[in-house]
Amino acid sequence: MHAPTGAVSAASQGESPSLAKASRPLVTIVLGTRPEAIKLAPVILAFLAAEDFRTRVVLTGQHREMVSQVMDLFNLQADHDLALMAPNQTLTHVTCAALQGLKQEFANQRPDLVLVQGDTTTAFSSALAAFYEQIPVGHVEAGLRTDDLFDPFPEEANRRLISQLAQLNFAPTDQSAANLQASGVVGETIVTGNTVIDALLLMAESAPELHLPGLDWQQHRVLLATVHRRENWGERLQEIGRGFLAVLDRFPDTALLLPLHRNPTVREPLQALLGSHPRAFLTEPLDYDRLVAAMRGCTLLLTDSGGLQEEAPALGKPVLVLRRTTERPEAVEAGTAKLIGTDAEAILSETSLLLEHSDAYEAMARAHNPFGDGYASGRIVVAVRRFLAARRAGPAG
Repeated sequence: MHAPTGAVSAASQGESPSLAKASRPLVTIVLGTRPEAIKLAPVILAFLAAEDFRTRVVLTGQHREMVSQVMDLFNLQADHDLALMAPNQTLTHVTCAALQGLKQEFANQRPDLVLVQGDTTTAFSSALAAFYEQIPVGHVEAGLRTDDLFDPFPEEANRRLISQLAQLNFAPTDQSAANLQASGVVGETIVTGNTVIDALLLMAESAPELHLPGLDWQQHRVLLATVHRRENWGERLQEIGRGFLAVLDRFPDTALLLPLHRNPTVREPLQALLGSHPRAFLTEPLDYDRLVAAMRGCTLLLTDSGGLQEEAPALGKPVLVLRRTTERPEAVEAGTAKLIGTDAEAILSETSLLLEHSDAYEAMARAHNPFGDGYASGRIVVAVRRFLAARRAGPAG
């Protein structure tokens, strides 16, 4: 799968609006956060390249600046922005503002299908808004489960609720498909692979080298870390920071690269703990191409991110997951990721195991990535085409 050249947008797809509406179904893709933008970028590109669809891209504005960076990297433009982002915004604000904004959006440009991704509040609100207007919903990356409604919060509840509303569930793995079946969903389930692998392979072709003042990629074994999840705020975040410090103290040849989340609840405690350490490199969030370069160059990852559990194995990098649960058990079962929690001693011991024992490291680095082959987006287009053709044909007989 290859990205079209030049900037693309739904508005650029030829034909008069009246003719296009009569001849081609409209697929509206809604997103609001950086992970959604990364995982939906190859899907948007695939739909834009399909001449039998009109494609409309709508941003909620939940994380505007970080989404804009990803859209620019993939040469994508939005057709509409709800601009709902507010200072210290709450889940209630995002949900209510998205519902109101999308009600008007769907009235102005009624789609034949709405696509959402993952488990964000934007995804849930968009699915609910489409359901209220009786518009079919397709759910990209459906079927992930921890079986604990409050871990992660609110993601586990969001994705379960979306599953009950969606008519097309695009499961990244067989395990995700089994989870959907166990949940009693009424929509169709299609195993596609994860679109994040599509995005990663697209970006890896052109990602530049990452240069940071003082960080020597040849001299240091670089540990790439990301921390942001709500359930890790507070004392768990302090424990994670202390664990990072312990690793740096034990291994003088290591450096920590830690792109900081913009939320001050996350950023400030990590800055206080690690900001003065000479081998801790705390940066602003990395643009996706620079993050791919960091993954490519690092020794291993310590993260509470879901997406990185899927991406890093494609580059042969072990992942230590700073959580007690994961909705991606396939990575743990395959041996590409390991759940270690947030205790400082556990972070030190598990990281030490990989840094000191090459056999343990290689076992994780060489394990098979279970999340896909880079063609998930094309499979989604095919499934949507078939679904909408069947709807237009009406019931048989």
